[in-house]
Amino acid sequence: ITDRDTTEHIQDNVLNLILDYMAAGIDPEKTMIYTHSSVPAENQLMLPFLSLVTESELHRNPTVKAEMEASGHALTGLLLTYPVHQACDILFCKGNIVPVGKDQLPHIARRFNERYAKKNPVFPEPDAILSDAPEIPGLDGQKMSKSRGNSIMLSATAAETAKLIKKSRTDSERKITFDPINRPEVSALLTTAALTTGRDPKEIAEEIGDSGAGALKAYVIESVNEFLAPHRERRAELAKDMDSIRDILHDGNKRANAIAEETLDQVREAMGMVY
Repeated sequence: ITDRDTTEHIQDNVLNLILDYMAAGIDPEKTMIYTHSSVPAENQLMLPFLSLVTESELHRNPTVKAEMEASGHALTGLLLTYPVHQACDILFCKGNIVPVGKDQLPHIARRFNERYAKKNPVFPEPDAILSDAPEIPGLDGQKMSKSRGNSIMLSATAAETAKLIKKSRTDSERKITFDPINRPEVSALLTTAALTTGRDPKEIAEEIGDSGAGALKAYVIESVNEFLAPHRERRAELAKDMDSIRDILHDGNKRANAIAEETLDQVREAMGMVY
C-alpha cells in the first residue's frame, strides 16, 4: 500500500511471490518467508527508528526521489518513510549482511546504539554486499518497477513475456549498440539478454549489428523464455498444492513474530521504556 490505493489483489500477490521464491530455489526451512503486515512488533520499531533520521535524509534517499519523480505528485507518509521500513525489515532479525543495489542504507543501527545502547549495543551494523549487477534496468531503461510496467514478472507466461518485450520502446537508430547513457532503451534490452545468457551486452550488440530492433527483441524473447523455462515448470508444480504454500507463510509469520517481539523487548529496555 506504499504506492497503491487498493489491497484488492494483495492475497494473490503474496502467494504468487512465495511460489516464485520457492521455484527460484529459496528453501523455507532455511529462509524465513513472512509478511511484513503480520509482524506487529517489527512495525513498532518504526517509531524509535523515525526519531533517528531527518526529513531531509528521507527526501534524499534514491528510492524516495525516484518514486517522487515517477509519480509526479506528493508522496504519502508511508512512501516517504519507506527507507525506515526497510531498516525495520533488516534489523528486527539482527540482519548482518544485506545484498543491496545503489541505495545507501540509513545508518540507523549505529545511531540507535550510540544514542541508547552504547555499553550493550542492540543491533549489529549490517555489511552491504554489492553485486556485479547492482541495478537491473527495466525494459524502458529506467529503474525496474512493477508500477511502471517495465518489468518481466517471473510468473508471466512465455507468450506474455514475448508480448511485453515486443512492446518495449527502442529508438530510431537501426544499428544496435550498447550505450546505457545515450541509448537507455536499447541498452536495457541488451542488459536483459546478457543477464539471461551470461554473455557480454556489447558482444550481443555487435552480433545483431544492423539487423535492427526487431532482431534484438527476438533475441531477448528467446533468451528470457529459455532462461525462465525451468522456473516456470517448477512453479507450475508447486502451484498444485496451495495449502502447502499457505502453511509455509503461516510458519514464517510465527517465526518472525517470535524474533521481532524479542528484539522489541530489547529496544524498550535499552530506551528505558520498560515500566
